[in-house]
Amino acid sequence: MAEKNNVVLIGMPGSGKSTLGIVLAKIMTKDFIDADIVIQNQCDKTLQKIIDACGPEGFIEVENEILSKIDAENSVIATGGSAVYSDEAMKHLAEIGTVVYLKISYDQLVHRLSDLQERGVVLKGGIGMSLKELYDERLPLYEQYAGITVDVNDLTITAAARKVADALAHEGVK
Repeated sequence: MAEKNNVVLIGMPGSGKSTLGIVLAKIMTKDFIDADIVIQNQCDKTLQKIIDACGPEGFIEVENEILSKIDAENSVIATGGSAVYSDEAMKHLAEIGTVVYLKISYDQLVHRLSDLQERGVVLKGGIGMSLKELYDERLPLYEQYAGITVDVNDLTITAAARKVADALAHEGVK
């Protein structure tokens, strides 16, 4: 079992998990793991191709299996926005790290996201699911799994990363 010295980022697509995660890893002198890239490498397909081939539920199963086996130390782990659909994966990630929810408002989400289909976003409700429905469905899950919640609305990536690092330091996470 890995030591609990990782930081696990969760949040909506566009909340900055991957880009902020890299900056946060530099600030905290940690390694960086992008879970979406791990999934793509293990499946040898883009996220969207996995979703197209397996459907949303099949993708969630693949994501759960891979995330549940991540064995990292002293790393910032950026999860995909759909990681919270996988209870087993989230429990594992909480065991090996501090889970940080990067909270953005619905208005910020609309501003930051352009094309959901190109981003490989899992729409459990199917292709007709609206961004508002996605936001409303995932919000309680992010709140449920969050060890720490950091509001990153209207912040630059660097400012948001510093705010997360400060929140972690306040909780005694190094």
